[in-house]
Amino acid sequence: MMLNLNYSMYRNLKILLITSIIAFLSCSNVYSQLLPNLGGQRTGTAALQFLKIGNGARGTGMGETFTAVADDISALYYNPAGLSLFKENGLTFSHTEWFVDTRLEYFGGVYHLGSNAIGVSVTSLRTEDMKVTTEFQPEGTGDYFRFSDIAIGLSFSRKMTSQFSFGATVKYVEETLGELKMRTVLGDLATYYMTGLGTTRFAVMISNFGGQVTPTGSVNLLEGRVANSFQSFPPPTLFKIGFAFEPLLTQTNRITASAQLNSPNDNKENINIGAEYAYKDFLFLRAGYKFNVDAENFSFGAGLKVPISFARANLDYSMANFGDLGLAHRLSLNVMFPTKKD
Repeated sequence: MMLNLNYSMYRNLKILLITSIIAFLSCSNVYSQLLPNLGGQRTGTAALQFLKIGNGARGTGMGETFTAVADDISALYYNPAGLSLFKENGLTFSHTEWFVDTRLEYFGGVYHLGSNAIGVSVTSLRTEDMKVTTEFQPEGTGDYFRFSDIAIGLSFSRKMTSQFSFGATVKYVEETLGELKMRTVLGDLATYYMTGLGTTRFAVMISNFGGQVTPTGSVNLLEGRVANSFQSFPPPTLFKIGFAFEPLLTQTNRITASAQLNSPNDNKENINIGAEYAYKDFLFLRAGYKFNVDAENFSFGAGLKVPISFARANLDYSMANFGDLGLAHRLSLNVMFPTKKD
């Protein structure tokens, strides 16, 4: 019996190690950021920045240290490998009050098929119509333009063993700025491993990997000139390693603590820590902090789980401090439908 257990643990660790190495090597330029100064020199070099904005009030309330937690439907965004960790099918809605009168909306759904889970997600960021101005018409030309982003994702997760899960997401991404558009297809690759030592688990994920993107379209310049050739940019690829466990776990109280190392291709490495307190799996309080991040530091949030006649609903709120930019507020609603086996 002990021999079989040791062999199973060895096999799970080997699968996780191989997957992690593949993900790490797939993330171009990540390995070149081992020194924080070198990473800082790459600031602002990636496009499609809306993909880096956290979704879901539970994860953002914990400082986005959710890669190794990922035990609810918000795993669609933070770690698709976590979709096979719970049995319920469900829907999630998230609204973010972002900066400069912009809003981020997120919608997702998950359906389980045995040991597998599939999910779909839609992320949308947009601004109101803005005036087109020129050097000679600073009050406006009479024309208007809009900036908007959209990402449509299809996720898959499989529970390979009782301890190890794998997940992936393929997403179509489009960004529109006036007459210019950028379109591409990106991927996420993730793993999740329960160590068997208490509730400890860790996860590895690479998100938004893919080829460079180039704007298409044309812009009218002064003196009748037209610009229709533009520079290419990489997507905001991010390599993440997370760890989580429960230092307190009783029928009444639970504390989940998590930490995460992030290595982006367009900035320096940073470390996030977060925690969630749950009272009777009904009331939740959360807090997080980001180290070595210029614009953002602390966050906190709260949530309620409310059973209704046909489902279970989670209502969550979070607030993150972005220093001079102000506060970002998020509100999420998860509606989970128990399966026949629940």
